[in-house]
Amino acid sequence: MSRTKSAPTIPDPVFGEVVPLLLAWFVAHARNLPWRRTRDPYAIWISEIMLQQTQVKTVIPYWERWLRALPDVRSLAEAPEDRVLKLWEGLGYYTRARNLQRAARVVLAEHGGTFPDDHPALLALPGIGRYTAGAIASIAFNQPAPILDGNVIRVLTRVFALPGDPKEKQLNARLWQLAEELVAAAAATKLVNRKSQIVNYSGPCSMLNQSLMELGATVCTPRAPTCLVCPLTVHCVACRTGRAEEFPQLAARAAATERRFVVAVLERGGKVLVRQRPAKVVNAGLWEFPNEELTDLEADAAVSAAKWLGLSAATLKPLKPVKHTITRYRITLDIFRIGAGKKSLPVESGAIWSDLANLEHLAFTSAHRRIVRQLA
Repeated sequence: MSRTKSAPTIPDPVFGEVVPLLLAWFVAHARNLPWRRTRDPYAIWISEIMLQQTQVKTVIPYWERWLRALPDVRSLAEAPEDRVLKLWEGLGYYTRARNLQRAARVVLAEHGGTFPDDHPALLALPGIGRYTAGAIASIAFNQPAPILDGNVIRVLTRVFALPGDPKEKQLNARLWQLAEELVAAAAATKLVNRKSQIVNYSGPCSMLNQSLMELGATVCTPRAPTCLVCPLTVHCVACRTGRAEEFPQLAARAAATERRFVVAVLERGGKVLVRQRPAKVVNAGLWEFPNEELTDLEADAAVSAAKWLGLSAATLKPLKPVKHTITRYRITLDIFRIGAGKKSLPVESGAIWSDLANLEHLAFTSAHRRIVRQLA
């Protein structure tokens, strides 16, 4: 096996032993997930994008609903954006949904609607980075393309006891090189036992990359890894030295920032006021109730809302506050239900009055969807 200057000094025999162990373990223990029952690159791509920042149990119903509504590249490319956002509602990080549609339109325009099967073409699609391109290339097309996500990083840093922050350039490059050598070794491996609950078996490269992700997700977990049932226990330096939970050595997370908003549920004639977030802002195109951020986290929310709206605080009926988290932000929404009457309010510009029933057809941010449920 050829080496470069930056390649890790891991002996070749280790790869020859590790790869068959991973493949055999995956055949026997892989979860029977719906996107593993297909080799359709479109369906696999959708699953990979949805799984970014989102747990498997959350993704499954979203993925199944998406494939029923938009079963192929053309249907996604030609769908109204509102429909795409509605299908994505609740998954968060909505740029992912917009990039899916942008990429689908590129595939339709430049590849005749056929999903590209080579790594460079995949990388050129909007919203597809090195990891996602490698996942699609290997899982759908059995190409020896490496992948490196949080699960794979955890497995590799523990097996080879690699110190340092995996986001740091030198270690990150080393991890990519390890992933590349492992999938290359898999490409040269013949799997004897192919019996598996996984229907989309496309070859050893597909299974190797999936096995690394699966091992990290189910066995080599961040806390309390179950090393006794891991197929790589004999080869894992961190396990042998009792230091599994010391790896990976991630940098400390930034301290959480508290943010607080007052939200107005304004009612008039059986309708409520909602507005669509403008382009080029976070959650652009999604719907929400009028709201304003409080600069003073200790301020009286009712007094602040009344001042903002030019109303008496006595007219505000509080609803249950909504708390949610976005990346490092801990956000509290203090919500007030208000009979608006005929008075013109400072929040009406660009907003619409909607029947409660119609709110179900609009794509809301997840926090504001929780407000909608309180109105039912």
